[in-house]
Formats: sequence, structure tokens, C-alpha cells
Amino acid sequence: MKRVIYFAAGIVMSFTAAAQGYDIRVNMKGTKDTMAYLVKYTWDQQYISDTCKKIKNGVIQFKGNKVLDKGVYTLVSQEKSIFFDLFINESQKFTISTDAQDVVTNLKSADSKENQEFFTYIKYITAKNKDFNKAREECKGKTGKDSLDFMNARVKALNEDVKKYESEFMQRMKGTYVYDVLNLKTEKEPLTIPKASNGRPDSLYTYYYYKAHFFDGMDFKDERIIRTPFFDDRVKRYFEQVILNHPDTVIAEIDKILAKCDQGNLVYNLLMGYFTYKYEQSKIMGFDKVFVHVADKYILPGKAKAVYTEETTSKIKERVDIMRNLLLDAQVSELYMIDTTDGRQVRKMGFDTASTSKSITDLYYKNTEKLTPMFKTLFQVKAKYTVLVFWAVDCGHCQTEIPKLHEDLKAIKGKVDYKVFAVQTKDDLYDTWRKFLIEKKLNEFIHVYDPVHLNNLKERFDIYSTPVIYILDKDKKIKAKRLGAEQVVEMLKTLDTIDKNETINKNKN
Repeated sequence: MKRVIYFAAGIVMSFTAAAQGYDIRVNMKGTKDTMAYLVKYTWDQQYISDTCKKIKNGVIQFKGNKVLDKGVYTLVSQEKSIFFDLFINESQKFTISTDAQDVVTNLKSADSKENQEFFTYIKYITAKNKDFNKAREECKGKTGKDSLDFMNARVKALNEDVKKYESEFMQRMKGTYVYDVLNLKTEKEPLTIPKASNGRPDSLYTYYYYKAHFFDGMDFKDERIIRTPFFDDRVKRYFEQVILNHPDTVIAEIDKILAKCDQGNLVYNLLMGYFTYKYEQSKIMGFDKVFVHVADKYILPGKAKAVYTEETTSKIKERVDIMRNLLLDAQVSELYMIDTTDGRQVRKMGFDTASTSKSITDLYYKNTEKLTPMFKTLFQVKAKYTVLVFWAVDCGHCQTEIPKLHEDLKAIKGKVDYKVFAVQTKDDLYDTWRKFLIEKKLNEFIHVYDPVHLNNLKERFDIYSTPVIYILDKDKKIKAKRLGAEQVVEMLKTLDTIDKNETINKNKN
């Protein structure tokens, strides 16, 4: 069954009322292009806002009756290569001039102060990059150590120059949109770092300072920040590289960031869609807890109406209602199953040919006294760990994985207290299933299935493909899930080691 993916493709759209419009001209001397595109940054995507279909005498013009969304745009050639970035903000009628032979060096705009300041900045950075490349070329003729010393000294000097320039430039630009945009890419590092007990710079202090100041100066209420080439990278890096990669930490940080936004504005809506999609689709065990939290706190209470329709919200609720019962440390529900040895007797009752819910229900009540002593339940399994496996005998992957799991587990037999409760999901394949068990000699597992249809396996255990493997503790609480067969042995050993260490520490205290 295909999983539902929730991401509102339209949340990044915004509309502007008719106004005086825009008229942006680029005089590009020597250009050979005959058309060009004005492209808008939006989160991690780029969208064509306008097209100059005919460049005449080097003049590229974009003109319209409605104002453009404020943000950072890029001028793109007909070959889809980037010429340069530019700012479209309050002023939407201005001219930029340059030369196709060296676009960046010749950039200027007499009637757009923001763009002129930005061009001054990128010219400086481009020049420093050229200095770095020149130093690297000069280094080629030197020996190993000389080359390294030369490059280290040169790079250090260049970095210090750039750092000083950027600091002075940003100080001068405070209060402008240019500052806001460049601040998104500026790393916040402490000016002084205290020494740790070993006499070296305190790396923990550096980390906590960096984390605490990561979003300094960023206005999450300003929708323009999503129309830059830096905002998406900053948010993604924070959640993927800066904070502790743990569901509870991620949940706390999501709440902090969304609290900085105005509910329902473009930044809030986009982040809501991003977090929902990212953690509903996460392959990292335990991070479905984040998706459930986002849904419970924001989506289901109606705080994401601009992002998701009622129909989509309803689907999210259905998904969350399944997932919340399958989070790590949640106790699973009981399963009433029939063992292979009793399968033939149950089939004789007529369950194998019953085709409607009513006929199955009637058969169940007719044979309750016979069925009750046959049930093998999950909670009857007495072991420190229960490996709960859902598989189908006609699944090619299962035909390989289940025998492999059976063989691999022999390595820890007698060392870790475990049992395997293996559930066959296709009750109509009883004979094929039984034959497979005999042929593969899978006699170490508790093999069961549900011919009586008492258990809604697919929804209760989120089975959209097979095999699905959970590891439960003695109280049938989920300790690991969605494992590959090759991961089960190591996970059992890890869980057992953690439990033994916790017991030792508890006894010491």
C-alpha cells in the first residue's frame, strides 16, 4: 500500500494586489543572448517570475502591471546559467548595467541603492576568490612543506581580510534588507573562547554559543526571508547538523521556531509543510514521534488551515491515529492468533471459504467454545524480548529474509532471552505457508495467522509492505521497529547490554 505524503505544493504561492507594477531593466553590453529569465528564490526551489522574450541592443527588460513578491531574484540566461542575483524590494523600477565579458565586476545600479550595496559586496568577495585562486596557482611550483606554509599563510590573510570587510559592511548595512539577507548566511561565532580544564579552547562553549545564536537577527515574521538562497539551508543545517538528533530535542526546537512566526503567514505555512513532510517520511527510527507531535499540536487543532485542506487534514488524522499507538515505548495491543498446528481444524469450520464479514462473524460465534482454547496470544509469550514479525509467504523478499533471520538468531540463542512471534499476513495461503515452514525448517519461531479475522493487522501495526519487524520488551512495549532482518541480532544484543548496564548502575546506587 502506498504511503500518503503530505506537503502542500501551493503553500509557497502568494498574491499581490494590483499596484504600479514593476519595470526592471538590465543593460548588458555585449550579450549574445536573445532572451532571459527573472527567477525568484522560494525556500529550496526557484520559479520563473518573468521572461524577456527579446533582448534588443543588450537591453533585458521585465515589466508588469502587478508588483513582484519582495525578495532575492536571479537573472538567468537562455541557456539556464546564472548571471547574477539582485534585490527586488520596495523599489521595483530600476536599471542595472554590466558587461557580458565580466558580469560581476561591471555590475552597478544608479537608481537602486540596495542593489548597488549588494553589488559592492559581491564584487569584493569575487575579487578575494580570484586572489585565492591566484595564490593556489603560485603554490604549484613550490615543494611540499613550502607549498603548505605558503597556502596556510595566504589563506589566513585572505580570511582575515574578508572577515574584517564583512564585519564592517554588515555594521554599515544594519536595518536594511541587504543586511537581513546576508545575515542569513553569516555564521555567529564567539569573539573570545574560554579555556577548558585541559588548557585548550572550550569546544563545548563554542558549540553552545553557536547553537544559541544560530538564528540571531532573523525575523521569522518577515516573509521575504523565504525568498532568499540562504534561509532553507540555514533551517535544514540546524535540524540536521547543529542540534542533538533526538526526537524530543527536534520537537522542542520546532516549537521554538514556529513560535517565532506569525501563525498563518508564509514563513509559518512553509515551515509547517516542511516539518510535516520531513518527519512523516523519516527513515530514522523513532522520528515518527515528531510527525505525531506536529499533527497533534498544530494540524489537527486547526493551526495549519492555510497549508492543508480539510480532506488532507482528515487523512493526516487517520495516519496519526495509527502511528501514535506504535511510537517507541508504546505498549502494543494484544493479538489473538491461530497456530499452524490448529489451522486445519479452523479451516474445517468454514473460515477458509467465508467471504463476507457477516459470514465470518456468524462462524466465530458458532465456534467460540472450540476457538477460545486454540488462540495463541502475543501477551502469552514470556521472554525478555519478543521479536514480532509480520510477513507473507508469497512475498519474494520475505522468502529470503525470514529464513535468514531464523538462521542469524541462532548466534545469540541462550545468550539473550528472546522469542519470535511470526505472523503470516495472508490467511488464504495456509497450505503454501505450512509447506514453506517445513521446507525451510523454521521450527524456532512461534508461527501464527489470523483466519478468524479478529485482528486488523494492517492498520494496528502499520503494515503497508512486508516483512515488518518490531522488537518488544517483556511488557510488550516497542523498543525497536521497522528493522531489516539483518539488524535484529545486533539490536537485541544492544538492548540487552543497555538493560544489564542500567541494572548494574541501579544496584550500585
